[in-house]
Amino acid sequence: MSISTLCVTLNNGKTMPLFGLGTWQSKPEEVKTAVRTALDAGYRLIDTAYNYLNEEAIGEVLEEYFNAGKLKREDIFICTKLASIYTRPADVELSMSKSLKRLKLNYVDLFLIHAPMACRVPEDPNNVFPIKDGKIDTEERVDIEGVWKEMEKLVDQGKTKSIGISNFNAAQLERVRKVARVMPVTNQVECHAYFPQTKLEEYMKQYNIPIMAYGPIGSPGRQNSRLNTDKTEPIVLLNDPVIGKLATKYNKTPAQILLRNLLQRNIIVIPKSVTPSRIQQNGNVFDFELSPEDMTVITGINKGLRLFKMEIMAHIYDYPFHADL
Repeated sequence: MSISTLCVTLNNGKTMPLFGLGTWQSKPEEVKTAVRTALDAGYRLIDTAYNYLNEEAIGEVLEEYFNAGKLKREDIFICTKLASIYTRPADVELSMSKSLKRLKLNYVDLFLIHAPMACRVPEDPNNVFPIKDGKIDTEERVDIEGVWKEMEKLVDQGKTKSIGISNFNAAQLERVRKVARVMPVTNQVECHAYFPQTKLEEYMKQYNIPIMAYGPIGSPGRQNSRLNTDKTEPIVLLNDPVIGKLATKYNKTPAQILLRNLLQRNIIVIPKSVTPSRIQQNGNVFDFELSPEDMTVITGINKGLRLFKMEIMAHIYDYPFHADL
């Protein structure tokens, strides 16, 4: 098994790589190097978003590889997301069109609702999170069902192969599921050893919807996010002594142990990095397997600790993190 062949079969019958590159907080020039490194290392899943402001740079690299014959379009799985400023039924197609243009693609493989919340459209096009008085400037409640119906039309039109959600709790997912003609294939949420999302995972398994994990190694760079208002000393999962002991035992890095743990739970992982050596290192997780006993050991360090709280959105009616699921 290799990084390019390990896949999960989605509930629509399509396959998706279990391992990919996350690009949140990756600046355009940095992300070009990151994507090139990842593709050369065998990564076949690239995750981006309108909100990340790097789709255009990623599109340039994809075009470069296609034109050079290094990859065919069908070789690569591209995931992007509905912009938070466009989380309204009337704007779904607009967001998709802008993303396709920036990515230089005719279709994406997966299009997610980035969050069940909507921001006001800012005057500055580079400001995807308009903040007013220390909080996200929001509009009315999101018509989740209406947005989903527009997402389904994108599948009908061939603009995306699959659709899904991100940052949805179980109740919000249930709202989608009850009206869905095209079922969501995944829910991209924070998931790592300190916050393993086991309750949400069990709920989603009923409908063959796997978790797509962001922050799988604890996202050391999250403190730099505009959405983070917690300025206390960050908790670093990579420094956990239990993970450190396992890294020594398996002769692997703590990051590799954490990623392997999620992969063995059949969870899709998208570790973010712009450092070539780390991108290559993160992908080197297919030559070993954690024992059942060590999987249980990792289960024991669960702290129920959500690291991405997005407190400046907590006033929003549809803020998803008040619920356990």
